[in-house]
Amino acid sequence: MTPASSPAPGSRRPSAAELSNAASSFMLRMSVIDCETDAALDKTRDRHGRIVHPGAAEAARAHRDKAAVEAYRTHLAPHAEALLDVARLVLDQLPPARHLAGWQAVLDGLAASTAEIRRVLDRPADPGSTDERAQHATLWPHLAAWADHGYIASNLADQRDGGQHQKSPLTDEERQMWTEMAAAAQRRGELELTESWYAADGQPITLAYLVENGDSTVVALRGDLGVPGWQVIGHYTHEYEAGKDLPAPIPPGVLRPNLSRHNRPAPAPEMSLQDLLRDVVEGRSAGDASNALLGAVQRGYAAGPMLRLQELVETSGKFASALETVQGQQIAARLSALGRQIEFLTREVQEAAEDLGATVAVLPPHRTPVLRVRPRPAVDTSPPVPPPLAGTPARHR
Repeated sequence: MTPASSPAPGSRRPSAAELSNAASSFMLRMSVIDCETDAALDKTRDRHGRIVHPGAAEAARAHRDKAAVEAYRTHLAPHAEALLDVARLVLDQLPPARHLAGWQAVLDGLAASTAEIRRVLDRPADPGSTDERAQHATLWPHLAAWADHGYIASNLADQRDGGQHQKSPLTDEERQMWTEMAAAAQRRGELELTESWYAADGQPITLAYLVENGDSTVVALRGDLGVPGWQVIGHYTHEYEAGKDLPAPIPPGVLRPNLSRHNRPAPAPEMSLQDLLRDVVEGRSAGDASNALLGAVQRGYAAGPMLRLQELVETSGKFASALETVQGQQIAARLSALGRQIEFLTREVQEAAEDLGATVAVLPPHRTPVLRVRPRPAVDTSPPVPPPLAGTPARHR
């Protein structure tokens, strides 16, 4: 083990907050590296997203890998194992919930990545050599795993001091009274939702402004507001007071668990709507406009904008459904219907485009372009005499 990967014997053990801050610093640095790499890779692509400078793209990724290793050495290497130990300890103390098994799997994966990173860093290659670049490329998936999922270990460490419990719960009578008041305000349309999160026990908590007789009070609600059974668990003067009393939020879930912000697939080439519109405006024949329309409805790998719009709407519908709330299910149904309408519209556009191309027509010649730059007079010619001002008679000799 390298000296940077473990604290010195007899040294002070870092606090849970220090361990969490180390992970946060690494993730922040990885976000910066990711943005810089995206900017560098953008310069290697043409306007449709195709890599046209593969050598520069490879150099950008090598620079990314090296910077990520340096960030790990600086911020996380001295604390990774201690952070995982604290996270596991807190996880074992949490009340049963659906997300705990997934969190345990994340911690196990981070532990495996930490061991692999340590194994490689304990056998460093010569600086600047091909072997070092290969080592950095091998480490990148493990560093990206920490950058993508380290927030779970960090959040667990933050909960070590008991942040998963409400500090001043209401009595049963107070809870019932405030719940009836909030339900009445909801029926009047005077319950304004402002923020939502999940507590460590897997229950949703929502902050809202309860308006009654012109006065506004911050209330905390537990449960799905779309179905009976939700309750008010606290009332506060302002949101800051609520944040100090209520259970701390845990990280929200993801729509697709196998995706990574730091290992995104290469974007598929695509034609923008602006390019397609320009092709129509600058076109001369029906085939030009037809091809632009067909580009908008093209299917497959390089799908057109209309297919991308349909995919966006349908994926957003899946997101709304994954919220697992009554309102989310209703919105998911609306988006699903809109996706079917876009699919119908796509077929109609494709048929119209094919019919337009079959006309084999061109624009008539009387649609003459307008010259936007007037020719300048010759140098040896006199400027034209300006016309007389309106209402002023011309002078005669």
